[in-house]
Amino acid sequence: MAYVLVIGASGGIGRATLSAALDAGHRVRAFSRSADTLYLDHDRLEKCRGDAKNAADIDAALDGIDVVVQALGVTASELFKPVNLFSEATQVLLPAMKRHAIRRLVAVTGFGAGDSHDAIGLLQMVPFRVILGRAYDDKDIQERLIKNSGLDWTIVRPGILTNSPRGVRYRVLEKPSQWRNGVISRADVADFIVRSIGDDDLIHKDPVLVW
Repeated sequence: MAYVLVIGASGGIGRATLSAALDAGHRVRAFSRSADTLYLDHDRLEKCRGDAKNAADIDAALDGIDVVVQALGVTASELFKPVNLFSEATQVLLPAMKRHAIRRLVAVTGFGAGDSHDAIGLLQMVPFRVILGRAYDDKDIQERLIKNSGLDWTIVRPGILTNSPRGVRYRVLEKPSQWRNGVISRADVADFIVRSIGDDDLIHKDPVLVW
């Protein structure tokens, strides 16, 4: 079992990952600006309040950690402003992980980030750019930073997120020829994240997740 740091633990995927990791037997540290208000309590859960862009906060949160899950998100209102959370937080995180000799990173971006952008259909492209363009431009930078980090990374690219319970058989699309948009629950994304923690075959993979 691993000691897992979940950055962005108050968001939908982050909260789901806390539960999934605890159910799998891992020890978990929940990190976010509002971590102390999380409703979940467990004897293997530690709550750590901090800012993902603050180097001192991240450095403290990494103490003793084996695996980092980066599950950052922005609010709907922030989508229409310049977005730099993903790239700036990653620029803080990567050197801090190296200082702490932590190699395993599982990071959530989304379908349309990085080279999966080429798989977006023509009819989806305009609304995608209008609504999500600023955030995904920053996620593109985030992915490049991670892929050039030298760490044992897995990038998770979920499709359109729902709050359905875990249990639907989801698809892990690893090949670019398979990539497509679709829906998937946050709980199923969390299931894949936790599975990635101990699966070396997923290192340096960047699959799209859909039902």
